[in-house]
Amino acid sequence: MSEALLAGLLLGLAAGLAPGPMLALTVTQSLRHGARAGLRVAMAPLLTDLPIIAAMLLALDELARTRPVLGALALTGGAYLMYLAWETWRVTPPVAPEAAPPAGGLRRAVLTNFLNPHPYLFWLVVGGPLLLRAWHDAGAWAAGAFVGVFYVLLVGAKAGLALLVGRYRGLLRGGAYRWTLRVLALGLSLLALTLWWDGLGMLGVH
Repeated sequence: MSEALLAGLLLGLAAGLAPGPMLALTVTQSLRHGARAGLRVAMAPLLTDLPIIAAMLLALDELARTRPVLGALALTGGAYLMYLAWETWRVTPPVAPEAAPPAGGLRRAVLTNFLNPHPYLFWLVVGGPLLLRAWHDAGAWAAGAFVGVFYVLLVGAKAGLALLVGRYRGLLRGGAYRWTLRVLALGLSLLALTLWWDGLGMLGVH
């Protein structure tokens, strides 16, 4: 169960802090309409991700019936995590546009998250397999802990940034944010290597 908690913590924090469409929208709403608007945007994954997770788990149930398929998914998940680590390491902080975005930030956030391919890909090749593995290895409590910690950190990190950006506008250009992301990038790389090792084992390579 501790492994599931650690994976959920690392992935949730990285997803919450790494630049992307949702973080950009959170920052934009915080700067233009105040921290409360940014907080509403940060909550969007709680509204959108349940059907995404359910759909990806159904897809995995069809795909992952043999160890070679599970191994291929683990290798793909490792490659995706390594890509996320590289993107996180590069660190391009989101910048608010000059024109103020219209109100209705939560609706825009929900639409943005539904149309963003990253949640689907993440839960298909990384989150879904880790969730099922936690369930099979340690039971429902471990699986629930993985999902719970992941979303507490994902939403909490974005909410925290919304509050801080509303008060300290230069926060995302500071060195602390940059180095936090680089530490997370290294953690994602290690998790990617773990997935690759597991995948090779499922394929009978070691």
